[in-house]
Amino acid sequence: MLVMALKMIAIAVGYVVLTLLLWRWLKGKKITWSYRLLLGFIYGMCSVLSTHFGVPFGGMIINERDLGPLCAGLFFDPVSGIIAGIIGGVERYIAGAYFNVGSYTKVACSVSTCLAGFVAAFMSIFIFKRKKPSGFYAFFMGAVMEVFHMYVVLITHRDDMSMAYYVVKICAIPMIIFCGIGLAASAIVLKVNDKEWHNPLKRPEERDVKLSQKIQIWLFLVTSAIIFTNFLFSFTIQTQSAIQDTREDLAAIASDIRETYDSLLSYGGSPNILRFHIGSAGSFDLVQDKGYIFAGSHQGKSLDEKELEYHISQKDEEIYHTTYFGVDSFCRIEQLNLTEYLVLAWPSSEVYYDRDADAYETAFADILLLTVIYVLISLLIQAIVVDNLDKVNDSLNKITDGDLNETVSVYNSEEFASLSDDINETVDALKGYIDAAEKRIAQELEFAKSIQESALPKNFNTPRQDIEIFASMDPAKEVGGDFYDFFFIDKGMLVLVIADVSGKGIPASLFMMRSMSAIRSTCNPDISPSEVLAKVNNLLCEGNETDMFVTVWIGIINLGTGLMRCANAGHEYPVLRRAGQDYELFKDPHSPALATMEGVRFKDYELQLNRGDELFVYTDGVPEAINEDIQQYGVERLIKCLNKNKDIPLERLLPRVTHDLADFVGSAEQFDDVTMLGFKYKMI
Repeated sequence: MLVMALKMIAIAVGYVVLTLLLWRWLKGKKITWSYRLLLGFIYGMCSVLSTHFGVPFGGMIINERDLGPLCAGLFFDPVSGIIAGIIGGVERYIAGAYFNVGSYTKVACSVSTCLAGFVAAFMSIFIFKRKKPSGFYAFFMGAVMEVFHMYVVLITHRDDMSMAYYVVKICAIPMIIFCGIGLAASAIVLKVNDKEWHNPLKRPEERDVKLSQKIQIWLFLVTSAIIFTNFLFSFTIQTQSAIQDTREDLAAIASDIRETYDSLLSYGGSPNILRFHIGSAGSFDLVQDKGYIFAGSHQGKSLDEKELEYHISQKDEEIYHTTYFGVDSFCRIEQLNLTEYLVLAWPSSEVYYDRDADAYETAFADILLLTVIYVLISLLIQAIVVDNLDKVNDSLNKITDGDLNETVSVYNSEEFASLSDDINETVDALKGYIDAAEKRIAQELEFAKSIQESALPKNFNTPRQDIEIFASMDPAKEVGGDFYDFFFIDKGMLVLVIADVSGKGIPASLFMMRSMSAIRSTCNPDISPSEVLAKVNNLLCEGNETDMFVTVWIGIINLGTGLMRCANAGHEYPVLRRAGQDYELFKDPHSPALATMEGVRFKDYELQLNRGDELFVYTDGVPEAINEDIQQYGVERLIKCLNKNKDIPLERLLPRVTHDLADFVGSAEQFDDVTMLGFKYKMI
């Protein structure tokens, strides 16, 4: 037994290793017809080798031939499984019919191997959907194929049931177990290799269990319980019937022996001539009260004192179960006279032979029936319930992703039709609400845009003739977070501001209004730009739960002297043009952005402007604008555009930059606000 188990395990391991190596070799490759044929041939030859190099056991040759087509069809390709099954099955029939290799079971074995390929193909396509089965399902499939194998042995040898029953009795258990183990181990190893293995003992969350899995589990449990209960009921009835028949037969035989014995004594004959048959292997013995057997099947032998006492103690029983001369038997004892007894023994194996033979056939038939019912009902539930639920869920996923034009159209039953109509009506109502909300939001955004635009200075005609100012702000959304500002804090003191709030949309616009208001209210002739930024920074840090920040460039120019005091809080470098020269990037000292941390100190710097000098400041939406090729506009392209148009007024220069930027971006989406401010210290 142990040697047989080790050899069968070794064969199963061989299949597992081969499957793993082929799986790794083919990983990432498309299964072409060349690969299909090659896989079919390899696994078909594995089946052929199993036929000729099986494992001797109990006078029979057992093997794992059906593993070849099962592995090929389940793990690789259905066609490969069919090819392997045909190769292994046809060769098995030829070997049995013409070379006397297992000729008794040639039909059953060849049919089973051929069918294994077709079953693997069917299960792979319709049940497992071309995915690897779990270890449990793989074991179940391997075991069921061998159950079918043994069942075919029984039904193809109705004229020789004794031999068929012997073959099944010896081969069934090891072939069923090891074929199941081999297929299950292959499935588990492949899942581990692909990192798909999940601990089956770890119970998943209820929401993570698919409906189809729950239905299949309960279907398997309920169907198995019903069939197993029916089998036990039938087995129990057959057991009681066998015992009852044995009781009646032993009583009749005992009566015949007693009658013959009495007749012999009356004529002075010897009981040694008594000859009776009890089944094919039963026995009868005439025993003296000292235990000596003077006639019968064990004539000349003796029962020891304890054995004889036990048998005599059962004389009031019709039959009793015990071991008689080393054989488990049903016995009957009758007292012939004061010193002699009749002991009848019928081996239990013979008593239960019909029951056991029927039990094997019934068990195999029940398992196959369970499998067919399970597969058919699973397919039916999949087609009627699960597939339709998947269709509904697919449509719902599209709807929740924003595609409100998607409709649910599952109308093959009253329940699904009602569900589809309800979902579609709900989506239609939702679309109506969304349309109304979008219109309301559009109106509110338009109103917010007008408020924001009104907050930005639009009158660029100042009362002074020695300066020129122009600015523009183009938000990425309806409202933005960029802003520019310019205002006088004294007759000869002008403040220039440009800023960029983190983020876009309404939150950025609200923070922009707050920042703009804080800067305006803080500026005065007696405070430097760095002090302005310090106070505004502390104001903006208060209640900034959303962690927004704003980059700011601020310059305060004395229009009488041209001296401009500036501060840069994390903003872009300004672009400076001296009179009669080109625009150039001016890399001024930077400080942190506002609203990042309280108590930050900011740096001032001075910039002496002469008559005819120009200053251009902007937000990062200009140099970081991206075209369709994911290329940035960049500072160099900006300066090139400025210099190309350097001799025109600012009110024409800034639109030229905007136009050049739009040409560069093309159809790419604007992802950030674009704001620019130009200042010229004109000659009088």
